[in-house]
Amino acid sequence: MPTVTRRQTLAMGAGAFVAAVLAGRVPVQAQTDTLTIAFNVNLPSFDPTVGTSAVNPTIQAIYRSIFDQYVGQKPDLSFEPGLLTDWGWNDDRTQVWMDVREGVTWHDGTPFTPADVVWSLERAAKPETGNPIQFVWSKIGNFQVDGNRITADVLSFEPTLFKWMAFLTGYVLPKDYYERVGAEGFEAAPIGTGPYMVDAYEGNSFLRLKANADYWGGKPAFETVIFKFVTDATSRVAEIESGSSDITLEVPYEEYDRLVAKDGLDGVATPISDIGMIFIRNTEPMLDENVRLAAHHAIDKQAIVDRLLRGYGVPISTLEAPEYDAFDPSIEVAHDPEKAAELLAQSGYGPDNPVRFTIQTTRGFKPKDYEMIQAIVGMWRRIGIEAEIEVYEIAKHFELRAGHALAPAAFYNWGNAIGDPTTSTGFAMFGPSPHSSWKTDDVDAMIGPLWGEADEEKRIQGWKDVSRYVAEKGYVIPVLQYVQPIVFKDTLNVTPNVSGALEPTLVERAS
Repeated sequence: MPTVTRRQTLAMGAGAFVAAVLAGRVPVQAQTDTLTIAFNVNLPSFDPTVGTSAVNPTIQAIYRSIFDQYVGQKPDLSFEPGLLTDWGWNDDRTQVWMDVREGVTWHDGTPFTPADVVWSLERAAKPETGNPIQFVWSKIGNFQVDGNRITADVLSFEPTLFKWMAFLTGYVLPKDYYERVGAEGFEAAPIGTGPYMVDAYEGNSFLRLKANADYWGGKPAFETVIFKFVTDATSRVAEIESGSSDITLEVPYEEYDRLVAKDGLDGVATPISDIGMIFIRNTEPMLDENVRLAAHHAIDKQAIVDRLLRGYGVPISTLEAPEYDAFDPSIEVAHDPEKAAELLAQSGYGPDNPVRFTIQTTRGFKPKDYEMIQAIVGMWRRIGIEAEIEVYEIAKHFELRAGHALAPAAFYNWGNAIGDPTTSTGFAMFGPSPHSSWKTDDVDAMIGPLWGEADEEKRIQGWKDVSRYVAEKGYVIPVLQYVQPIVFKDTLNVTPNVSGALEPTLVERAS
């Protein structure tokens, strides 16, 4: 294929060039100031603060490219200034204060001000706006602005408030622009203060971004970034192998090993803050504790990691990964098929009279997700569990979960980039949470007092106690901590992000 120069690219016109790239007719490497990412999910919405897509950890890579968060987060998950340069509580924790960054502009050239921060926080706190984390943002109010400092009253103490400002839905939107164009207008032409600006979008196909030359954090390395939405893992492998894309993620591990051994390609595979887990819903037959615990004890997690994932994974027994604040390594639900069979027998089940239910899973969203569930279903069958596999898209999972309509078992990837137990065990297991599947009074009674616990040592120990109780009751089945495979051209340098967000700002040209 002939090389295409920058002059030829400009002559083609931007639209024609991108169409040719997406069709695979032009090698992306010819356009040296363009980074093309074969991405593993579609973008359902541009608003990062409302709806179920706002709590999809995978999409945060796109949102962080366009918008800025109140508080920034480094690839190692440590916090850093974002649109707020400093923040904190007063001595008795009845107020919070926030210092707003100066000299920032929105993508339309208008100045970013403290009024945007106040409006964004107030909007997020209103139930009618549809922010899935409204119950966090509503904990502060009565905002006052003095220069670039904002103060607010603590209406209800939330120990993780500032952590959330670097997490899901913690984005600042433009007050004047949004009020002028409305929700539909914003969706059609979104603007932020982030390193990239929206240039073109074709739903379920691609998103093209262009660099924000006036970005307060410095102009990004690439003039153009193209997210190609490639939800099929095999197709993502083809994208990187053919050279049609510069970088991709979440490919099967055997393909990762094969690809990084090829000339011209490189890769990184890093443990991230995501957990592969099986939600259990409080419906038959999962109301039977013996069934729940048998299903957990029957799973050989190490075998799944070793045989299916080629060693890329860390078996776990709780929703707290080793990097999380409330991780307790002493909590373990061992692989014990004999005990699993005994538990089922106590409830009258066995290979001759199996217990039956449906388990839902994605296919290709994460490496070997479907194959892992196939393996687990096979392990279950040997002890007397017959599970039927139902494949769904990740967007469907969010819809069903919000309506408390998941199957009795549902495989999911839980991300927790801030490592706090409230954002793992808490939201996954607390009944009133829209993100939970198991909803019963016993676990809610343990979790309830922890939300506002001001004593940090007591709070963390309380969450460890909840994690142990949940494991003993079999209310959820954690499977493993993920290792994220990223494959890229060896002309690039990539900084892996422990959050799992493949942000274009973490990719640079190799020197």
